[in-house]
Amino acid sequence: MMSTSHFYNSCLRRLLDDRRGNFGMMTAIMIPVLLGAAGLAIDYSNMALSKRELQEATDSAALAAATALANDKTDEAGAKSLAKNFVAGQMAQVLANNSIQGSIKDTTNVSVTTTANGTKSKIFKVNVNTSFNLPLSPLMRVFGKTTQTISAASTGENGQTDTQGALSMYLVLDRSGSMSFITDQKKTKPSKCDNYTQKSWPNPDNDLKSYCYTRKIEALQTAAAGLFTELNKADPEHELVRVGAVSYTDEEQAAKAINWGTADAASYVSALPYKPTGGTDASDALDTAYKALKSSTNGTDTETKEHESKNHDSFQRYIILMTDGEMTGDSSSWSQPIDKDVRDLCTAVKGDGITIFTIAFMAPQKGKDLLQACASSTTNYYAPDNMAKLVEDFGDIAAKATSSITRLTN
Repeated sequence: MMSTSHFYNSCLRRLLDDRRGNFGMMTAIMIPVLLGAAGLAIDYSNMALSKRELQEATDSAALAAATALANDKTDEAGAKSLAKNFVAGQMAQVLANNSIQGSIKDTTNVSVTTTANGTKSKIFKVNVNTSFNLPLSPLMRVFGKTTQTISAASTGENGQTDTQGALSMYLVLDRSGSMSFITDQKKTKPSKCDNYTQKSWPNPDNDLKSYCYTRKIEALQTAAAGLFTELNKADPEHELVRVGAVSYTDEEQAAKAINWGTADAASYVSALPYKPTGGTDASDALDTAYKALKSSTNGTDTETKEHESKNHDSFQRYIILMTDGEMTGDSSSWSQPIDKDVRDLCTAVKGDGITIFTIAFMAPQKGKDLLQACASSTTNYYAPDNMAKLVEDFGDIAAKATSSITRLTN
């Protein structure tokens, strides 16, 4: 009789030796694994895409809010609302595609930190963090996982600063006898005054008695006033702009030292004589402006130290050289040596990195040639032939000089 143990051993050997049904058993075992792997591949791709889009949304929201604060477009509460709405708007399509209920604004947190940057400026730091639960595919539910939390955090920083666009400017203005001559601009009403012209100088022109015409010196004062107005608009607190002025005949006249704001230079220009006299020599006056603006290798020059006192990391230097004539000295004829002196000075000024704007106002050809050579570029040279154009050209110079004044840094 077969023993019980022998019977069981025999059955076990037959079972182990039987290969029928192995594939079915292996398939039954692997199906959950294969389904999980497929679900993982699908959901991993979806999670990576959602994470990237959410990160881009928070990055953009933080920067937009910080920029709005720096530009004085909103306050702290407005910046927080802006960031939340920005994230929600950017993620609207993603959330809709995944049938996510509720607003992502509810899970978006925004904080704003404001710190002082120097005496007048501020730095705004905006932190944005948010998250949402991304539904997973049904295949992942085999493992009991129905959602995955997607989160992102970003910091945007922007600031107001007065270190960009600061400038120092020196006006070098002709006040020789020809600046007493009239322009084509009539006064508003018929009136009598002394109208000087080149043919009548130094006496009034008796052929012009019905109207009083605007003199060149008056036109210059009007145009310069427009320049000062634009500089004041760009720097209302007088923390960015320094201006000085000097005038000349055949000799340099007393200068107004460069100072913060435009008030001193404006007073100087408005006080120029109603009837200028004398010849034309810009060399000494131009040299005065050059010395006032000239840089030093170790940063000890006056302008650098003045701007450093206002926490300006850098500043632009400008000279406006204006004449209505040619270089004659104390004579009535063009002087080649004086003309050359001015040209050489202009070369030195430009070599020091100072930008020169030149204005040849109703000037003869030799005066135009000189100022065209002195200008830092062809677009910095102006040759107005009437008062209206002179005012326009001074306005254009103001626009160019102040275009770099900005209070926004990234």
